[in-house]
Amino acid sequence: MVAFSFLGWLTPGLAASSAVEASPPAALRLFAAPQTLRSDEVTLLWDKPEGARAGRILYELVRDGAVIARTAKTHFTAKDLLPGHRYDFTVRARTASDGAALSASNPLSLETPAKESVVSVVDHGAIGDGKTLNTKAIQAAIDQCPPHGVVLVPAGVFVSGALFLKSDMTLEIAEGGVLKGSIDPADYAPFILNRFEGWEMKTYASLLNAGTLDHAGPAHVRNLSIRGQGTISGGGRTLSDAIRRALPGTPGLRARGRLILLMNAENVEVAGLTLEETPCWTLHYVYSENVSLHGLTIRSDVLNGDGIDPDSSRNSYIFNCTFDTGDDCIAIKSGKNPEGNRIDRPTENVRIFDCAFIRGHGISIGSEMSGGVRGVLVEDCVAGNLLHGFQIKATKDRGNVVEDVTVRDCDLQKISILTALPYNNDGSPAPEQPYFRNFRFSHLDLSKAAPASAVILVNGFPAEGHRTKNVVFENIKLPSAAIVEVDQAEDVTFTNVLNAEGEKPVFKISRSDRISY
Repeated sequence: MVAFSFLGWLTPGLAASSAVEASPPAALRLFAAPQTLRSDEVTLLWDKPEGARAGRILYELVRDGAVIARTAKTHFTAKDLLPGHRYDFTVRARTASDGAALSASNPLSLETPAKESVVSVVDHGAIGDGKTLNTKAIQAAIDQCPPHGVVLVPAGVFVSGALFLKSDMTLEIAEGGVLKGSIDPADYAPFILNRFEGWEMKTYASLLNAGTLDHAGPAHVRNLSIRGQGTISGGGRTLSDAIRRALPGTPGLRARGRLILLMNAENVEVAGLTLEETPCWTLHYVYSENVSLHGLTIRSDVLNGDGIDPDSSRNSYIFNCTFDTGDDCIAIKSGKNPEGNRIDRPTENVRIFDCAFIRGHGISIGSEMSGGVRGVLVEDCVAGNLLHGFQIKATKDRGNVVEDVTVRDCDLQKISILTALPYNNDGSPAPEQPYFRNFRFSHLDLSKAAPASAVILVNGFPAEGHRTKNVVFENIKLPSAAIVEVDQAEDVTFTNVLNAEGEKPVFKISRSDRISY
């Protein structure tokens, strides 16, 4: 059986001029979240020690030798910093019960940049009356923003069509400010190359666009922040319906843009905002790297209204976000057969933590995973009655692999590993069926799940050698009368997986080997 640990997990590269990181003396690996270092603040992340349970550990944030905060979470935003100043940070872990010292992080030294210049969209003629179309005025502010500057959308409702962001800038939506997407499809023309449901294709532009799609190329846009305390609100169902009327059937479904689309982007932050009324997926990034998404409230009520879609991208940090969506809350993707097999760009190293999932279809890996998915950690999250719970899903035609997934210290209501789906299954099959392997689920509360169907479902693929394998379930609370189903799997272990009465659930095992429970 495979042992898993995300201690010593990835650290995104930071410029030598802004950060110096030593080897950690213990499990608390401290680093700055990508693209969060500003003149007056930085968001710090650290690894949770193996075995640290909720409420048992407090972390002390130390800046220049003085304790500035205590928290039970594994992230902290240090504010009120001075521009052009060097700061030294460490994190110390202590027991919550008696304050006994446990371990300390590596020291992290950061130098804040100079104070950012600000360009207001109002100064370029934008009018926040909720009626005026401001696309040209806002785009002019973006185009004229100096390197490392801020384009500010102040209080008011600023209607716009498609906008195109650039490197080395911040788009900030102030408290009380709304960037409101037009409901006219013409305001998102002409079509741009994009990716939807696993295939590259031309679609309408999104409300916010950054980069150009190039599956063989490097990043085209870097060091970009989209942040603030305001709202980005798209054209929503009205825009979606207008596009679908103009292009009936599948073409219309696939032609819709996103609320935010990042392509071939590197070092990106989206933070603090309310994202709502998308015409399709809300926040989609493809062929991108080092992405921090935090403090977001994401709401959607539209067909294909996913919350966040990491797509053939590396090094994602999704934390302190709330999801209330009309489809998957988070859907980790990497292309669809056969194109996804040929491009072969995986999604790797995704860390999802301290998030609340109120409504939606699920927290999902797949179904488009033909470029592979590796290294996913989900921890310290709370999920309501999601339609499908936590899912790893594909069809036998996808090919490639999903591996090294850990879900721990969460409240969920269902876990499903699915290998046969009745939707989105066009395209020629991959040369061989996918591999699902090396999953660990530990310290989970599934006791609120409805037990009418399987609370834990593990399926494998039918081809020889393609069973789902090396899966650990340990220390999991189930509801009364819970059912666990395993089919076409091997080397699956259930340890201390008990229902509300402290008894084992009903296990239904078929076509499987070496199942321990």
